[in-house]
Amino acid sequence: MTISEMLCALERETLSRRAAFADEARRARPEPPCELRTPFQRDRDRILHSGAFRRLKHKTQVFLSPEGDHYRTRLTHTLEVAQIARTIARALRLNEDLTEAVALGHDLGHTPFGHAGERALDGVFPFRHYEQSLRVADKLEKNGSGLNLTQAVRNGIERHTNGPLADTLEGQIVRLADRIAYINHDIDDAVRAGVLVGDDIPPPIQDALGRNKSARVNTLVRACVEASSPETCTPITLTPEIAAAFDALHGFMFAQVYTNPLCKSEEGKAIDMITWLYHYFVTHADLLPGEYQQICQEEGPERASVDYIAGMTDRFAVHTFEGCFVPKGWGIL
Repeated sequence: MTISEMLCALERETLSRRAAFADEARRARPEPPCELRTPFQRDRDRILHSGAFRRLKHKTQVFLSPEGDHYRTRLTHTLEVAQIARTIARALRLNEDLTEAVALGHDLGHTPFGHAGERALDGVFPFRHYEQSLRVADKLEKNGSGLNLTQAVRNGIERHTNGPLADTLEGQIVRLADRIAYINHDIDDAVRAGVLVGDDIPPPIQDALGRNKSARVNTLVRACVEASSPETCTPITLTPEIAAAFDALHGFMFAQVYTNPLCKSEEGKAIDMITWLYHYFVTHADLLPGEYQQICQEEGPERASVDYIAGMTDRFAVHTFEGCFVPKGWGIL
């Protein structure tokens, strides 16, 4: 028996009957099994070593291209989601490897400049970052061959934010963990930026959830574990009282941070930049990098331009914009 087979057997012995089991995982393109890792562990590793994952370190979370070293980026957000999701999965005896793979891959397709970049692309081409994350995994990584992830991981990535719930409880965990992570770390960043002070959060919300990030996350994770029963097929959720307080916290953050003019003062420039880049590359498709030329031929310059721009980091988007639109000084020979 290989180590991978032993790990799969251990899942059968220890996990809930409602867990997703690695020995049932399927890929669009069948592959020989790995002797050391289960299929979900292989998916996690493929995502972790992908170029799209590395680029998340220079993509905006909420505050555009922050200069401080302690503000979250899309990469640190992803790691926090993975930690919260794994904790919940472990407590519910669900498949932690599947949960981690979905969490690490859920934002692979996110644009530069956060949701401002997403809105900019959606203004010129139908675009949702969760659909783009799946496209990155299926096609754009590994020079067009994709990562060939298991169907369970793909489903969790595609359904991590909107629309129907994921087919697996592990995928549903990531959807909730994503929300727990971003609301709580966005509070941290807003306080650091001087947009909020801790006491701005209404007292009833603080009384229900806690008065600091650690307490709030712990409360929300515990409420999830208490409310979610994999043995009875209950969707992953929160206890009613905590869910109501969490919804109230989200409403507070939307009003005070996510639409705050101080936080969003540069978003208009970012949206204009992304929009201009799109139109530039649609009309100058020959300037797209080589790996996007095949997409241009197969699906058109619009699709190829969106794929290229969505994969940019904040600073690379700025650098590319300057190269396309800012005149250069005449050099001395």
